[in-house]
Amino acid sequence: MPELPEVETVRAGLDRHVVGRTIAGVQVLHPRAVRRHLTGADGFAAALAGRSLRRAERRGKYLWLVVDDDEALLAHLGMSGQLLVGDPDRPLSPHVRARFTFTDGGADLRFTDQRTFGHLMLCPLGGSDPPQTPPAHGGTPRPPIPPRRLVPVPIAHIAPDPLEAAFDPADFAARLTRRHTGLKRALLDQSLISGVGNIYADEALWHARLHWARPTETLRHGEVSRVLGAVHGVLAAALRAGGTSFDTLYVNVNGESGYFDRSLQAYGRVGEPCSRCGTPIRREAFMNRSSYSCPHCQPRPRRPHL
Repeated sequence: MPELPEVETVRAGLDRHVVGRTIAGVQVLHPRAVRRHLTGADGFAAALAGRSLRRAERRGKYLWLVVDDDEALLAHLGMSGQLLVGDPDRPLSPHVRARFTFTDGGADLRFTDQRTFGHLMLCPLGGSDPPQTPPAHGGTPRPPIPPRRLVPVPIAHIAPDPLEAAFDPADFAARLTRRHTGLKRALLDQSLISGVGNIYADEALWHARLHWARPTETLRHGEVSRVLGAVHGVLAAALRAGGTSFDTLYVNVNGESGYFDRSLQAYGRVGEPCSRCGTPIRREAFMNRSSYSCPHCQPRPRRPHL
């Protein structure tokens, strides 16, 4: 599934190619593409015709186009969703689920989704950041975080991601160490921190030298800072590389693959030598998926949370 760097790469492409344009028409070619839009395919198309796209924004794995400043065209790419721009006369592939044309007659926008797990919907903007956690023992209050722009109502419960101005590291650290769970489970919890998926969690934990099952309540302050720094660094590096592509199901708006997979240190490298110490990378079962780590650099905790 596309994670934050992949979704941000797509968002940046939409910002370049469709923001500032007016929708001429929408064709919904598969009803599952708009299954969460309350008025169905016809209502979705009618509500967007003639509307202008103001901004392209993102939180975690969700992205949206602000429509006339009060609504959002919200997109979740699911496992295989793509938003592609190009010549409006090019043939339609069999996996195109929705097509947007524009009044200027230029490049169109197509939502392609081979597995049909992704979706589009038009929804109101609203919601606000959760209140900051008060400092312990009556300490000096932290400076207020910058005000967050409005987000689509259906995702207002999702926590800010590490690349947002609204992300509060001190609040994240306090909430993380109050949890009684494994560290990787916490990193995948979108109510705590958004945008971190299986690939980048494994990579960040390799950089932080911590095992995925480390109990969060045992983390020391320096270890939390190390994890957060690793998460931020891995996401930023992946973004510079255009994301991670293992097949043709993730591409940017121009149909190009990312190449961060060439820089992976742990994920998918079972049996290969750790680039720090040479110990073969291990694979362990995790939540019906896999976790990859170095047995030497990331020793398993004595009291793991599985």
